[in-house]
Amino acid sequence: MSRGTFSASVPGVSDDISLPAFRTVPRTGVIYVTAEATRRGYRPGDAEWCNLGQGQPETGELPGAPPRIGSVTVDVNDLEYAPVAGLWEVREAVASLYNRLYRRGLPSQYSAENVSLSGGGRAALTRAAASLGTVNLGHFLPDYTAYEELLDVFKAFTSIPILLEGERGYAFTHEDLRREIQGRGLSALLFSNPCNPTGKLVQGEELARWVGVARELECTLLIDEFYSHYLWTGRPGQLPLESAARYVEDVNKDPVVLFDGFTKNWRYPGWRMTWTVGPRQVIDAVSSAGSFLDGGGSRPLQRAAIPLLDEQLVVKETLAIHQHFREKRDRFHSRLERLGIRTDRPPDGTFYVWGNVAGLPAPLNDGMGFFRAALAEKIITVPGEFFDVNPGKRRARPSRFRSYVRLSFGPSMEVLDKALSRLEALVIRHTSG
Repeated sequence: MSRGTFSASVPGVSDDISLPAFRTVPRTGVIYVTAEATRRGYRPGDAEWCNLGQGQPETGELPGAPPRIGSVTVDVNDLEYAPVAGLWEVREAVASLYNRLYRRGLPSQYSAENVSLSGGGRAALTRAAASLGTVNLGHFLPDYTAYEELLDVFKAFTSIPILLEGERGYAFTHEDLRREIQGRGLSALLFSNPCNPTGKLVQGEELARWVGVARELECTLLIDEFYSHYLWTGRPGQLPLESAARYVEDVNKDPVVLFDGFTKNWRYPGWRMTWTVGPRQVIDAVSSAGSFLDGGGSRPLQRAAIPLLDEQLVVKETLAIHQHFREKRDRFHSRLERLGIRTDRPPDGTFYVWGNVAGLPAPLNDGMGFFRAALAEKIITVPGEFFDVNPGKRRARPSRFRSYVRLSFGPSMEVLDKALSRLEALVIRHTSG
């Protein structure tokens, strides 16, 4: 089944109701699968369900991690609007954290003027998209599902898809980047690093070369770094953090714009506390866009965020994430492989496995078929075709990723083990049937 035939109806609302002034707005992958699960009785927190479709990590206490914040004090001054770009002292704290983590000893340092705060990752990305001019904007296939509508709504720029091959492990070098910029006339490139869903990470010297090519050819890198603390490729004892901020020469001249926040790397998705880091002129533009798009983020939560931006706290949280999620990643990936769910490459980062189900018996050998069969077992997954970012549905062919599913190891180990046992029984039942 292609996405063009998906129901856009909302549970509890008649399909007959329509208003001519409004278009049908497609759902992102996670929203679609959650809505389908809700039709079958799913409710958040229901212990009978295993949500392997979730785009958030577990948010509770972790061994070795700083204590979770359970309450936020609201000062009387916080009853007012926050500035659209965010509270100055919080912007300073974000800039200082980047300088300490990635730019020690470098002459060019980020300041509050290089940071804009926003109420969620999509808000940050939407501000950036609204600020782009009449340019060619490249994006990879596969990549984050929410990019599709983002790239379609704003009409100033033209989105250019760049296909990455599973057979090559989704490799894309700085020389590939150079060819794409020069051949397709790209002025900007939007991508997640590490990639949601494949887990492919551009890092170290190769990431430095990407930044160098962008600098030389004046192509802005718009880098979604929301999973940059979930890295599985480092050496023992190495702090598992990576950011293109490490390879910027001049923070106000290099065309590198970064997006991050509390949703994944701090494990506070409900705070909707995110930021954009980049040259001053970009921050001015995205802040102006925020003034008509969203009006700015939550003032109380911005102020409460300041202690969480302490370097030592961030290091402690990141090391705890790495130890806990690395164990989940290894067990989850290994058991999926034994079930016959293959990966083109083990994930370098994120908390997802990009699984190829083509070798499973029908109907499990199709991403949508797998999703529906798993849903009957109270397991939520995301079909791979949602990550075939196709703004405006200009590409009419069936998705190349129909045999893939994205499986999240964001939930607890208990939930993962329960889901894996059910999936094993499901595969055995269809194999013997």
